[in-house]
Amino acid sequence: MVQDLIRDSTVGQIINYVSGGRLLLYPEQRPEYVVPNRFLLPSAQRRPVDSSASDAATLCGEAPSEKTNTPASLPDTEMKRESTIATLAADAESQKKVLAEEEVIPDPYLVDWDGDSDSENPRNWSFRKRAFVAFEISLLTFSIYIGSAIYTSSIPGLMAEFNVSLTTATLGLTLYVLAYGIGPMFLSPLQELPILGRNPVYMATLFLFVIFQIPIVTATNMRTVLAMRFLTGFFGSPALATGGASMGDIFPPSQLAYVLGVWALGAVSGPVLGPVIGAFAAEAKGWRWPMMELLWITSFSIVFLSLFLPETYGPTILVRRAQRLRKLTGNAELRTAAEREQESQTAGSIMFESLARPILLAKEPVLAFANIFLGFVYAIFYLWFEAFPLVFNDIYHFSEGNSGLPFLGFLVSGAITYTVYCLYQKYHIAPRFARAAAQNTELAPEIRLEIGLIASIFIPTSVLIFGFASRPSVHWIVPIIGAALYLPGIFLNFQSVLMYITSAYPAHAASVLAGNDLFRSTIASVFPLFGRSFFEGLGLGPGSALLAGISVALMVVFWMLLKYGHVLRQRSKYAHSP
Repeated sequence: MVQDLIRDSTVGQIINYVSGGRLLLYPEQRPEYVVPNRFLLPSAQRRPVDSSASDAATLCGEAPSEKTNTPASLPDTEMKRESTIATLAADAESQKKVLAEEEVIPDPYLVDWDGDSDSENPRNWSFRKRAFVAFEISLLTFSIYIGSAIYTSSIPGLMAEFNVSLTTATLGLTLYVLAYGIGPMFLSPLQELPILGRNPVYMATLFLFVIFQIPIVTATNMRTVLAMRFLTGFFGSPALATGGASMGDIFPPSQLAYVLGVWALGAVSGPVLGPVIGAFAAEAKGWRWPMMELLWITSFSIVFLSLFLPETYGPTILVRRAQRLRKLTGNAELRTAAEREQESQTAGSIMFESLARPILLAKEPVLAFANIFLGFVYAIFYLWFEAFPLVFNDIYHFSEGNSGLPFLGFLVSGAITYTVYCLYQKYHIAPRFARAAAQNTELAPEIRLEIGLIASIFIPTSVLIFGFASRPSVHWIVPIIGAALYLPGIFLNFQSVLMYITSAYPAHAASVLAGNDLFRSTIASVFPLFGRSFFEGLGLGPGSALLAGISVALMVVFWMLLKYGHVLRQRSKYAHSP
């Protein structure tokens, strides 16, 4: 397993390419590999395979003992490859006749998986390998997400050193969140291109993230900090936007809800642990040290993932297989289904799907509500980073380092929430889908909204407890518990609403998710700018009551969507209506 992980990683791909296929070999490059006859051109049409192609790919069958017309400098193994390919190609027409009698191959030059048990198919990997890759994807997401909240520990130091206002210093958080909402519109479509896949985009953007983090650590003015914060958010966005898609590459649909829950919990852990890690560093060493911690975390991630994170996108794995087979056989007609489909696409159509369609789909009533609702829920989550210093520093007089510890309450409630979510999936949702499959019927996507509506009650409950319990006469554990109750609301609503909109718009799932990411990040990025003024002007209690009132109003719309969502889908030309 370890050798395969290294071979399929970014570093492994480079080693395999530079060595001409001699190191970290793929099956098609091993001596015992025999090319399927259907991939070979008849000898009259076959183009000669040059020596570099022979070096990059290997083939072995019943090779003839004679070595004619072969340079003496070539190894005996390579001469056998050439002789074997020539012999097989010469007999290709007769062999194809035999194959035609045994089985009908409608498209003999289509490169696909070698049956349902192909070990190169990510969904056929062992559970240990898939679990390890899932951990790596979660680590990548965590490394980027922690960058949003760890910055909040640096805000007081930035204000003091550069003599800027709280609003100006908070722009570093706003621009980061805004940028990782904009980034997927441009970067995520690249990961859907079979010629690239997930890994090159992940690693290239993570490398740029690390590079642009250095000017923040060494900044001599606030403008540099703000500009680099936007760029790091932009280039960190693929990990946040397509981490779930990478999970879907390696796990079957029946297990996807569980692993997406783990990935989402890991993503939430980033902003939650950011203030915990950063606060002590800022208190001891100043504002630059939380930024240095972020640099260390992402630097470790890029080294570790470059060595051990394999490509998970199936079409890309097949394209690389087709490239090796084309080099090995000289048959330029060998293509994957994705390559053939891509030949019919234009750059304009790709740009439209990635940039224009998410905006156009946002006008759909179902998606408009999903964007507004999740944007509001997400925005309140980022308001906690402004409210916590007011409560635990000003009211309960926590030190700067200890002021981040209350965020750990989110981890406790998150673990409990995920356990409940798994039980809900196993004992309530899965049996309903099984019964529907047995009856050959299809369940309406609105069933995904049920748990979200129930969980919505946690949002007003949480903010009300936090707002009205935050006073010197009440123990500090009470507002911590109140804040922790927000996690079930945001976690289950995200799982519920995102599963619903992708089920309701399956043909446009990528555009739907990209649009939602853009809108919710835009809304959430603005709230921290006025968060402190909002709570200081209205008071913690009244301010929380206003937020709770808005969330209750949105719950009513949520219920209406659950009840009448099928009507809206039937009227839409984009939605799926079972």
